[in-house]
Amino acid sequence: MWLVVGLGNPGPEYARSRHNLGFMVVDELADRAGSSADWRPKLGAQIAEIRLGSERALLCKPMEFMNLSGEAAGRVAGFWKIERERIVAVYDELDLPFGRLKLASGGGAGGHNGVRSLIATLGPDFARVRIGIGKPPGKQDGASWVLGGFTKEEQKEVPFLIAEAREAVEAIVASGISTAMNRFNGKKPPAQ
Repeated sequence: MWLVVGLGNPGPEYARSRHNLGFMVVDELADRAGSSADWRPKLGAQIAEIRLGSERALLCKPMEFMNLSGEAAGRVAGFWKIERERIVAVYDELDLPFGRLKLASGGGAGGHNGVRSLIATLGPDFARVRIGIGKPPGKQDGASWVLGGFTKEEQKEVPFLIAEAREAVEAIVASGISTAMNRFNGKKPPAQ
């Protein structure tokens, strides 16, 4: 079994924020699974079991706030005895231009508090699908940028970005992180 953890913040006020791209991607995975995806609360998260190709996968949206995401993800991984090599985290990334994906295996948190929490609970050895949101303009601070909504121009691209991140998760599960990295890393983001 695989575990796909989408990072985000619970609550309607954050639903369409940049920081909730991870939630949006796991929602897209659930939507593609159709009626077989049944979200339910368990262990501090919303989880749904689906099939990704021939593999069983648990989708996980931690319902603690971003800084505590790893606690719920760790409980879910422990309960189902999912190995770190079969965990994929999906999240927003300030240090990538808007629209660019970067897949990786292992590494640090890069200043992302949700990832820092995952590492504290799971260790660093899990696959990552990082979704570029770009840096805030001018002197706007990072916290208000990630918790804010997308610009009108970005809103047009968000569905395509979510679909591409979903495809990246599917590729990791089907072919492994190295093959998926070769396919998705280095693609240029959409023109702004």
